[in-house]
Amino acid sequence: MDMMIKQKIKQVKKGDQSAFEDVVSFYQNKVYQICYRMLGNSHEAEDIAQEAFIRAYVNIHTFDERRKFSTWLYRIATNLSIDRIRKKKPDYFLDAEVKGTDGLDMYSQLPAEQALPEEEVESLELQSYIQQEIMALPPKYRGVIALRYLDELSLQEISEILDIPMGTVKTRIHRGREALRKRLRHV
Repeated sequence: MDMMIKQKIKQVKKGDQSAFEDVVSFYQNKVYQICYRMLGNSHEAEDIAQEAFIRAYVNIHTFDERRKFSTWLYRIATNLSIDRIRKKKPDYFLDAEVKGTDGLDMYSQLPAEQALPEEEVESLELQSYIQQEIMALPPKYRGVIALRYLDELSLQEISEILDIPMGTVKTRIHRGREALRKRLRHV
C-alpha cells in the first residue's frame, strides 16, 4: 500500500491532479477521525480535514519521499486542529470589569490562596479525627500506616525499620487501610 501511495505522490509532484484524488480517497476517513477526536465537532472536523488535504496538495513539493506520507499528512491535520482550538478559546482579561458589578474586575473572582478560617478549622478537626482512628487500629497496622502515610517512608524503609519482610509490610498496609476505610466510611 505504501508503494502505491508513493507512486501517486510522484505523479502528483509531476502535475497529475487525478492521482491526488486517489490519495484523498485513501486517507479521508482517517484524517477526518483525527480532526474529529481533537475538535469534537463533525462540521469543524470536515472543514479542517479538507483544509489539511488542500495544504498537503499545495505543499506537496516539500514532502520528503523517504518518509511516510501518512505521518506528514496527519501532522498537517493535527496542527490545523490545534490552530482551530486556539482560535476558539475566548480571551479573558483579569483587569476587565465584570458586567453588572460596580467596578469589580476579574481579579476579584479568583479564589483566595488561603483557606477560609472555617475551612482550616474543619481540616484540623478532620486531621485530628483521622489521627484518633489510626491510633485505634491494632498496633501492627498502626505502625505501618503511620510510617507510610504520616512519615511518608518507602516500603523498603518500613521493612528495615520494623525488621519484617517487604511482603509483610505490603500486607499490613493493605489490611490497615481497609480497617481504616471501614472506620472512616461515615466521614
